Amino acid sequence: MKETLYTDAVELLKQLISTPSFSKEENDTAEIIINFFETHGIPCQRVGNNIYAKNKYYDVNKPSVLLNSHHDTVKPNKGYTLDPFTPIEKDGKLFGLGSNDAGGCLVSLIATFLHFYDRNDISHNVVFAASAEEEISGVNGIELVLPFLGNIDFGIVGEPTKLEMAVAERGLMVIDCTAPGRAGHAARKEGENALYNALDDINWIRNYQFPKVSELLGESRLTVTVIETENKQHNVVPSTCKFVIDVRVNELYSFEEILEALKANLKSAFKPRTTRMKSTSIALDHPLVKAGIALGKGYYGSPTTSDKALMPFSTLKMGPGDSARSHTADEFIYLDEIKDGIATYIKMVEQIV
Repeated sequence: MKETLYTDAVELLKQLISTPSFSKEENDTAEIIINFFETHGIPCQRVGNNIYAKNKYYDVNKPSVLLNSHHDTVKPNKGYTLDPFTPIEKDGKLFGLGSNDAGGCLVSLIATFLHFYDRNDISHNVVFAASAEEEISGVNGIELVLPFLGNIDFGIVGEPTKLEMAVAERGLMVIDCTAPGRAGHAARKEGENALYNALDDINWIRNYQFPKVSELLGESRLTVTVIETENKQHNVVPSTCKFVIDVRVNELYSFEEILEALKANLKSAFKPRTTRMKSTSIALDHPLVKAGIALGKGYYGSPTTSDKALMPFSTLKMGPGDSARSHTADEFIYLDEIKDGIATYIKMVEQIV
């Protein structure tokens, strides 16, 4: 690995940390990424706040591998003791908002793309995309830019995984439910209490277990996280009660199967907010996974979602950093993790292309 790849990556990450890039507000970091590519003599394109580039000798007749990570961040945790927008190097760490999630992955993948950019001896195209709105699963993120990338055969999604391979990922579906009732005066036992009707459904949700359990992701889970009625007075029997189900699906179930189970057992009306964030997996004999195994990497199922869920081709989620640091106060990444990330990505892609 060229040392300049690492030093340029760290410098780029410092610029990104210094520039607020909350979801839907990534304009300035998009410009930073564009300027980085232009400085290195690499043409790139912008779609919304998504930036993409293709290798110098891109050939539509070759298969393509996508290198992707996101440049948006969540808002800083209230527990910060450091300035979240000041990159600070200390004790081998680089502190700053987005350093771990997913800045370290992003700049490591950019460095990897640079390594392969002007190679004319590779069997695959190498395509890079820095996506927006990942933290909110926004519709103007990776889905917006995918049609511009050409045919993609498989990809690496950069998220902090301690450079282990997340070969499966839980899907996420949020469902709004409404239990019906009939208003009445609480003193006279009038009406039909919608809250009690909701509790019957919630009790079923609490106790139900889906029979198919994944070796990688465990069971699919239903969790009620919000409940409310329209009442402002204590003496009125509520006519409606609304509640929200957080659904985490393993790779053995489709969202349609989950919804069928709810339809067969709930009295409440319900509607999913979206069915976009599907569970995904990549085969253990896929060349990407085999390349990682050859480097001594382990694999696991990830409980968290990412842009991987929105890609209609096989992807491996993997990157430097630790998911446990994501969205925490005084977020940081070890500088050595970035160096290892670049080296690992290059070695894995090299085995394939």
